[in-house]
Amino acid sequence: MAIYFYTTRDKSYGCFSNFSPHGFELDGVWWPTSEHYFQAQKFAGTSHAEEIRLAKTPKIAAKMGRDRKRPLRQDWETVKEDAMKKALLQKFSSHPEIGEILLSTGDEEIVENSPVDYYWGCGKDGSGKNRLGFLLMEVREILRDRAV
Repeated sequence: MAIYFYTTRDKSYGCFSNFSPHGFELDGVWWPTSEHYFQAQKFAGTSHAEEIRLAKTPKIAAKMGRDRKRPLRQDWETVKEDAMKKALLQKFSSHPEIGEILLSTGDEEIVENSPVDYYWGCGKDGSGKNRLGFLLMEVREILRDRAV
């Protein structure tokens, strides 16, 4: 049986959301959420990245990161999944309590039940790529291997 999550209000798996308030240190600075980190990586090495890191909420960070008036790094399509995985691994490693929640899912499929995102989520009709879910499952495997 698959495990579905979407919002931080999800009682059991809200911590799987990139908007969950589980900050971490990565690349020498503090990131309030994995959404902040991910969106900022679109502009790594520029002032835009720092502006996004300092955004008051993950929703604002997401909006800033999606603003195409900002110059998206040229290699973004090839590095975006690595950036997301790096953020997720640091988030779940930095907060053992949510690392345990991720590990508690066993071998179940994890699905971001986003009705609008067909890349990171499953989309409205379930035909999406669910890349966030797959990366969470990869991070779960890494955490499981570390625990042995």
